[in-house]
Amino acid sequence: HIEKMGTPTMGGGLILISILISTLLWSDLSNKYIWVMVFVTTAFGFIGLVDDYSKIKQKNSDGMSALTKYFLQSIAAIGVAVYLFFNANSLQETSLLIPFFKDLSIPMGFIGFTVLTYLVVVGSSNAVNLTDGLDGLAIMPAVMIISALGIFAYLGGNVIFSDYLDIPYINGAGELVIYCAALAGAGLGFLWFNAYPAEVFMGDLGSLSIGAAMGTIAVIVRQEIILLIMAGVFVIETVSVMLQVSYFRYTKKKYGKGKRIFLMAPLHHHFEKKGWKETQVVVRFWIITMMLV
Repeated sequence: HIEKMGTPTMGGGLILISILISTLLWSDLSNKYIWVMVFVTTAFGFIGLVDDYSKIKQKNSDGMSALTKYFLQSIAAIGVAVYLFFNANSLQETSLLIPFFKDLSIPMGFIGFTVLTYLVVVGSSNAVNLTDGLDGLAIMPAVMIISALGIFAYLGGNVIFSDYLDIPYINGAGELVIYCAALAGAGLGFLWFNAYPAEVFMGDLGSLSIGAAMGTIAVIVRQEIILLIMAGVFVIETVSVMLQVSYFRYTKKKYGKGKRIFLMAPLHHHFEKKGWKETQVVVRFWIITMMLV
């Protein structure tokens, strides 16, 4: 990818500005969930902005230290978890919904809900960030997933539909459709310029905030496990990195020389090394995401 050097980055800023302007113009500003999403988008966008700026200033790919990044992400995610827990209107708004079973949900309590929310929000944020390595690879799955979450938000925010479909009724969640539509629209607009060969990259500014937004909406509409399924591409990309790093460190400690499971991680680079063209990897990952959604 040496020929991609010099491509403008931080295009995620354009996505975030579009989302925030659209959301503030068209949504009900008395709705608590809208302000949760504005906070998450801004907070994780700021973390990504500092990270991207550090990379440009230092002229390398290191950027902000991993410890600092996780610390700031953790503060934002825990803040969201605490707010959502203490502003919940019913027990089902803080219970873990088990999909494919009619009435099976597990009450989480404060600690359980906070830990789950932290893992979903921070995990989603970093998963999208890791996946954002090929032109158009991360943004289109994100658009598909956020659109599906918008449908969950609309149905879950309607007392009749939620009762009929046996999904939790979340009072006020229907307003999140506006945020989801804004993100999907901004994402498609960005893809026009991010499609191969990319004229602009979204950078951490875009990927961290979009991933965190996906995770937060899934928590609000109580569909964390469904998100895990829909975001299978993001999940497997993240797992591939974790496996690769762990196995390399283990074999290096045991044998004195590190070994790899994949030719390269994240997984999309493995398939490139196997001879797939960049566009093949991207479109095939899109197809998988479409099926999972």
